[in-house]
Amino acid sequence: MRLKFQNFHVLLMQIITTMNTRRLFLKKATFAGVGMAIIPNIARAVVNEQHAVNVKKITLEKDSVILFQGDSITDCGRKRESITCNNTDQLGSGYALFTATSILHKHANIQPKIYNRGISGNKVFQLRERWEVDTLAFMPDVLSILIGVNDYWHTLNGSYKGTVEIYENDLRGLLKYTKEKLPKIQLVLCEPFALRGGSAINDDAWFPMFDAYRVSLKKLAGELDAVFVPFQSAFDEAVKVAPATYWSADGVHPDLPGRQLMAEVWTKATGL
Repeated sequence: MRLKFQNFHVLLMQIITTMNTRRLFLKKATFAGVGMAIIPNIARAVVNEQHAVNVKKITLEKDSVILFQGDSITDCGRKRESITCNNTDQLGSGYALFTATSILHKHANIQPKIYNRGISGNKVFQLRERWEVDTLAFMPDVLSILIGVNDYWHTLNGSYKGTVEIYENDLRGLLKYTKEKLPKIQLVLCEPFALRGGSAINDDAWFPMFDAYRVSLKKLAGELDAVFVPFQSAFDEAVKVAPATYWSADGVHPDLPGRQLMAEVWTKATGL
């Protein structure tokens, strides 16, 4: 009897252990599922809110050319000598790559051609200096621009004397010039952003002055019939879920979760 009781006890403990293991697995799986939904849900919410009035979307045709332009956030380690579309050397490892991967997956039937010509450190006037070679020569059907953080950031150490008025006027002039040269171009203007709590962000120095650059960018999107991509709004929501350093260690250059969030927001905003 004692042996049978011991065997029963062992069996009972095995059953309990198995049940606990399954509960733990299911609990982890549930949390993982919630986590996977966080980024798309943030993207959907902020785009729906920001696009309550402007619901313009991007349309693609066979072999459409999409070009990403901007500073280091766009550049993100791309090999600048590469001019071959749709590969990691040319796209870098940032949000442009994440976004391109999504577009190429969804629109394989029309085979879009996607390029990245962002350059680290650039401000608007530096985009203009290389515009003919790095933008117009590609004859993009869709042009996405993320620029503005350096136009403010570099004023903090005295290396640049720019103002928000210079930023807005220079960018307006560049975009109007682009539309004159490429009348059918579809513009995507991405909101410059900064995450409070990142190592490079001093709240007292950055805000509220930096907010004016974001306001200018959104105004230009309305003026020039461009799709507006609300990156700052997305990161403002994201830091309610995880700290700023989870999305971007320095508050300026996104890490992997931040890059994925940007890709989700970009594709939601453009409809691609």
